[in-house]
Amino acid sequence: MRSAKNVRLPDPLKQPRPWAAAFFTCTLLVMIGVFAASLQAQNKNPLAGDPRAAKLGEFEFRANCAFCHGLGARGGGRGPDLTRAKKRHGSTDPDLFRTINEGVPGTAMPPNGATQQGVGMTEEEIWQVISYIRSVEKKGEAAAIGNVVHGKELFNGAAGCSTCHMIQGKGGRIGPDLSTTGSTRSTDYIVESLRSPSRRLAQGISEAMKEFSQEYETVTVVTADGTKFMGVVLNEDHFTLQMIDTREMLHLFEKDRLRSFEKSRESLMPAYDQKMLSDKDLQDVIAYLLFVGAP
Repeated sequence: MRSAKNVRLPDPLKQPRPWAAAFFTCTLLVMIGVFAASLQAQNKNPLAGDPRAAKLGEFEFRANCAFCHGLGARGGGRGPDLTRAKKRHGSTDPDLFRTINEGVPGTAMPPNGATQQGVGMTEEEIWQVISYIRSVEKKGEAAAIGNVVHGKELFNGAAGCSTCHMIQGKGGRIGPDLSTTGSTRSTDYIVESLRSPSRRLAQGISEAMKEFSQEYETVTVVTADGTKFMGVVLNEDHFTLQMIDTREMLHLFEKDRLRSFEKSRESLMPAYDQKMLSDKDLQDVIAYLLFVGAP
């Protein structure tokens, strides 16, 4: 018979605890539920069809988005027309939420709250903005009225557009690349750009975190030896000027070594009036841009 001092009693601290396992399981289920609810919140707009949410979204849009996308979401010099049903970076509610919240790397679209334009929006406010965009969205895409084939011929031929503008890697470099213009700009914007190009200068290469992207300002430079260059500004700071001239040659100048330089908001692009481009030909060129830029 064993003595009492050799009997080992079970250590209560080392025994299985059914309540602990149950607590852990419940905690895990709650966390999974919260995560699933978060995913669900981004997969469907909880404010869809709510006119009050759309009205609140309009105020948020004006404060945070109109600077680039224009009043009414019809597009501006920097941001695309959002009234179109098809969006270049996705057209569903989750796509719009992701675009607004995370931004689009490599473009001028910054993450939510990353710039000084407006303030960071809450998840609910982003859904309000999406509700507003849906309220001004066109129910159907307008069919191109013009002749796409003839528009392409004009672009690359008589109208001379390809001399300065590039589409899908072909064409000139002195003007903006127009490959996506048909999907990111309203028809009114394209018409104005052709008829009155100096009214609203196009934006140059945009940097995601740069508040104001460089515009296609015309610049005339005279070097110390009297050589004259004319072209458009690509980039500029207090000390240097980077430009591309009318022969598509790149130049970098130190300002203090120039005899003179002068910038102008008179676009190098000619104003295509009725004599240069009739209304019918203009429609054909626009039809071509819409065709090329379709998402």
